[in-house]
Amino acid sequence: MREILGAPYTEARDKTTTPFNAATRALSEEMAYATLWTRPNLDRKQRSLITLAMLCALNHPHELRIHLIAALNNGCTAAEISEVFTHAVAYCGFPAAIDALRMAEQVLGEEGKL
Repeated sequence: MREILGAPYTEARDKTTTPFNAATRALSEEMAYATLWTRPNLDRKQRSLITLAMLCALNHPHELRIHLIAALNNGCTAAEISEVFTHAVAYCGFPAAIDALRMAEQVLGEEGKL
C-alpha cells in the first residue's frame, strides 16, 4: 500500500487509525492492496488509470485525490490523467469529468507535474 499511495498518505492514515475504524482499514488494505493491486494481467499504471476513471464516474473527490497521487507514484503522466477525464465526458457526463479535472489540476499542481 505504501508503494502505491506513498509514505505521506500511509503515515497520516496510520496516525488516525483508531479502534473504531481499524477493522475497516485492515479490510481495505487486505482486499484492495494486498489482493487486487497484486493480481496479474494489469500493471499498477493500468490499475491507476482504471481507478481514476471509476472514481470520476462515482464522483468521489476525496478518494480521487488520493488516487491521483497514487497514479503519479505508479508512473502515470499528466497527459494520461487528463485523457482519462476527457474520455469520461462521454460516459460520465461533463459535471463528473470537470470535477475530476479540477481535482487533478490541483493535485498535479501541488506535485509540480503541470
